[in-house]
Amino acid sequence: MAFQSRARTPREFSRRREKPKQRARAERREENSDYEYGERQAPNSKDIIERTFNSLYHLGSQRFAIPPYHEHFDRWLLNLRSVLSEFESSVPAGVDDSFTQDSARILSDIESALQERRLKEVSREEAIRVLGQKLSEARSLLAQVEREHATKAKELSGERDRAVKPALTRIGKLRGELNHIVRMRAGFLRGISKKTKVQKTAETTQRLDLTKKELANIEKSYATEHEKLEAEHESKRRQLLQQIEGYQKEIESLELGSEVNDALEPRQLACDALITAIDSLLQRNKSDSLTADPSQRSARGFG
Repeated sequence: MAFQSRARTPREFSRRREKPKQRARAERREENSDYEYGERQAPNSKDIIERTFNSLYHLGSQRFAIPPYHEHFDRWLLNLRSVLSEFESSVPAGVDDSFTQDSARILSDIESALQERRLKEVSREEAIRVLGQKLSEARSLLAQVEREHATKAKELSGERDRAVKPALTRIGKLRGELNHIVRMRAGFLRGISKKTKVQKTAETTQRLDLTKKELANIEKSYATEHEKLEAEHESKRRQLLQQIEGYQKEIESLELGSEVNDALEPRQLACDALITAIDSLLQRNKSDSLTADPSQRSARGFG
């Protein structure tokens, strides 16, 4: 059998030819990466200033949407100090005493302003907490008053029913007895004379009237007790409802108070003041550079 050489497939040939290209691309990526890393490690003064200004603009416009706002202040101040420290350590010409004094004053002022806002907000939160506790206690007391009133009203109703029951029973018997007497036929041969019937009718009627008066007195007594109970309950209830309404209004007033916010204005003013201080520093450094290098000054004059 004749030996036949195996031909290379286009796929294998293409894969072998791609390896040097892939290696070259990888080397270029590494070189570019090293170059970019070097650029990040050594930014120029323009990049430093631009990054600092952008950070200050961002911090000056940052909002804190959810209270308590004072919990964000320390983090914000830390970020502000970090931006300022990075600028001071990175600016090529360095910072002078004037800038150090200006930045220290600005930081001190914003710290004082935020501390004042923090104290106000903490004080407001404590006031709201105390009022909320009083509101909860007043509501609990109102519920207790309602329960006690319902219990007392039920007990009083039970006592009334037990008190009037004997009188109602006697009234029922007397009415039955009176009806029986009225239906009796009086006469010589009827077993009861007319006189006796009249007498029995009068006696039974009198006893019925007395029992009715007794029942009326009992019902009146318990009606008075019930009115007294309702008056006491209504007085306590009205007083507690007034307290609850007062606490609710105070809490609402504190929650809607305009004095407590995220301190955007003083924070924005502080960042603007730092930007102005940096601008002034750059102008001084530029002027000092021209004074120290006469060739640049003469070149500028010639230009």
